Amino acid sequence: MLNLDFHPSGRHFLQIPGPSPVPDRILRAMSLPTIDHRGPEFGALGCELLGKLKKVFKTESPVIIYPASGTGAWEAALVNTLSLGDKVLMFETGHFAALWQKMALRLGLEPEFLGLTGAEGWRHGVQADMIEARLREDIDHQIKAVCVVHNETSTGVTSDIAAVRRAIDAAAHPALFLVDTISGLASADYRHDEWGVDVTVSGSQKGLMLPPGISFNAISDKAIVASQDSKLPKSFWAWDEIIEANRNGYWPYTPNTNLLYGLNEALDMLLEEGLDHVLARHQRWAAGVRKAVEAWGLEIQCQDPEVYSPVLTGVVMPEGVDADEVRQLIYERFDLSLGMGLGKAKGKMFRIGHLGDCNDLTLVAALGGCEAGMKLAGVVLKGSGVTAALDHFANHPLEAAK
Repeated sequence: MLNLDFHPSGRHFLQIPGPSPVPDRILRAMSLPTIDHRGPEFGALGCELLGKLKKVFKTESPVIIYPASGTGAWEAALVNTLSLGDKVLMFETGHFAALWQKMALRLGLEPEFLGLTGAEGWRHGVQADMIEARLREDIDHQIKAVCVVHNETSTGVTSDIAAVRRAIDAAAHPALFLVDTISGLASADYRHDEWGVDVTVSGSQKGLMLPPGISFNAISDKAIVASQDSKLPKSFWAWDEIIEANRNGYWPYTPNTNLLYGLNEALDMLLEEGLDHVLARHQRWAAGVRKAVEAWGLEIQCQDPEVYSPVLTGVVMPEGVDADEVRQLIYERFDLSLGMGLGKAKGKMFRIGHLGDCNDLTLVAALGGCEAGMKLAGVVLKGSGVTAALDHFANHPLEAAK
């Protein structure tokens, strides 16, 4: 039973890869009085934040906002562009790619799941050459969409989306390109227009630093055309009425007003800092955490340094060590929450998030909790990850990343 009276002294260290810690500035914005979502002030707010949102997605096209989790935006991407029985090519990089594939099945689509074999597939990114080869075989263009996950939250792998676009083009295939960047947006480099993505799926609780409850579809002109012929049932998820209402900053239903206050503030924070600097900051934090894992003598879940995630790092436990038991000990002793291993990685690894309301010292403290907890659990460590991370941060000041 959950103990609602459990409030130990000091701050709780929320180092899961989302929901991320919410900055006080955003919490204050969300606490403002709720206004009429049909009034003129709200329309002005809607127009303002929709314009800023395009800058984060790096698009000139519409960005749809739903009062839903990222799972809702997954469904919206599929039902707005596809019809019953359509073939969809999806690539297995981890637990969330697998969940999106499961959703496609439940919606009556016919997903084909590519991927590297076994658990090893969850340690690498999307293999663009495999997608190109499969699309070249599809001479009748039965495959209607290619769906991939940009930053796989379950593994700490960030796939090369531009390479997938090049693969689709090299095969001269007309399939739509759908990408999940729920945990990548505003933490890892993402370019909706430049990379030729037709539907980008994202959510509020990761790099945007908000609580859960908002999700997004950024949509291309090609996707809008496809939506006009799509036959899968949709009402709440339908783009057309939302696009029309958004022209004046409104929605065809009641939006989550106070979360939109927070979103507007989050966008201001990101754009004031500058997206290039935000991305460099996450890369620097990720490098420091990886230095810690290396000093511990442990494996990183992602096996390809070219696609290490700037959002989270998966730490693989030695053979015979239950990662969930280690996580539980760390939580109970140090009030530190870490992400669990999911799916094929369950019990084998834990995940350290480095996003949201975070800085060098919060990360060093989190690494200290991990290090102490692993020692208490009997995990033999090669050296001090805390010292390695401190050295990295000291020798790589943020200014150098500008």
